[in-house]
Amino acid sequence: MTLLAPFADDPVDLSAHGPLREEVRGFLEEERARRGIDHWVGSWEGFDRSFSEALGARGWLGMAIPKAYGGHAPDGPGGVLKRYVVLEEVLAAGAPVACNWISDRQSAPLLLRFGTEAQKQALLPGIASGNLCFAIGMSEPDSGSDLAALRTRATKVDGGWTINGTKVWTTHAHLADWMIALCRTSPVDESDRHAGLTQFLIDLSAETVRISPIINMAGDHHFNEVVFDDHFVADDAVVGDVGGGWHQVISELAFERSGPDRFLSTFRLMVEMVRAAGPEPDRYAAEAIGKLTGRIWAIRRMSLQVAGLLEQGQMPNVEAALVKDLGTTFEQSVPEVARRVAESEGADLSVLFQALLDYDILHTPSFSLRGGTREVLRGIIARGLGLR
Repeated sequence: MTLLAPFADDPVDLSAHGPLREEVRGFLEEERARRGIDHWVGSWEGFDRSFSEALGARGWLGMAIPKAYGGHAPDGPGGVLKRYVVLEEVLAAGAPVACNWISDRQSAPLLLRFGTEAQKQALLPGIASGNLCFAIGMSEPDSGSDLAALRTRATKVDGGWTINGTKVWTTHAHLADWMIALCRTSPVDESDRHAGLTQFLIDLSAETVRISPIINMAGDHHFNEVVFDDHFVADDAVVGDVGGGWHQVISELAFERSGPDRFLSTFRLMVEMVRAAGPEPDRYAAEAIGKLTGRIWAIRRMSLQVAGLLEQGQMPNVEAALVKDLGTTFEQSVPEVARRVAESEGADLSVLFQALLDYDILHTPSFSLRGGTREVLRGIIARGLGLR
């Protein structure tokens, strides 16, 4: 398939990174052959430290991290866009990137912008090498995407803070090394509910951190409930400013919501659907695949525009929310279209097509929750556009 070949009129020109794209594709073929795998099913839910370390060894993690911190950022601009090319390829291949996904996508940029020098020196090299895995500590019971309603509290004590509370939907916390947790450090101010929030670095191996599995309807263990029981962190675990957590989280979410993971999670199924439909698809299959192709290109162009803004150091939060909403809506529509194409006369169904369809039917319902629920995102978009 050539769906990822760049258009000449892309809003951000990736043509200069064509050799990098081909190198990544060759690497992925070699990795499948070395592991004896014909195809990967899943992607950022596939946790494989050795694969992430192989990416790091190639210099394909930490591509926006300065070399002074063990990263591979180029001298001058270009790191964000080179990383975008690598992400497109590993996601389109369904490669298992969960170990490095959160840390490289958002934890590293957050630490680069708000972390102390000691935090950068201690953690960024491990992220760039694929050795350190991070979990997100935002969502909580009864608060969901309304982060201002969170109840996990950090209380100032001598030499640090004591944290009590619960986080949920913490992807791969049971396998991760660190979490960046958002906690309330001062009472709620009804005139500014977003005030008084602070981010902390949490060592997930601590005895005062209890991690329990949440099994999804596919029987997989990706999600977790994480409980802090009088968990102590020193003052040097604070990320950024005490009370400045809301501003920091918003900048973090721009990275989480706008990338190619928001429209390529079901890409492998789309490719196999085209193959199943064959060179002479029936009317329904031809029309449905054509519509999906138009949608994915439009969303990709929007995502590239956001990547360009991030490359310039901007924080396009509204644009990122729009990409995320449109992207996950698209991804959730792919399995239903694929199911109907499978019922078309003359469809040539492979074992891989059925495996991908089964996987995506069970996993796509959660796509409109991760990174912020659809309703919350549309509120952000409406406010950003001055509609309310």
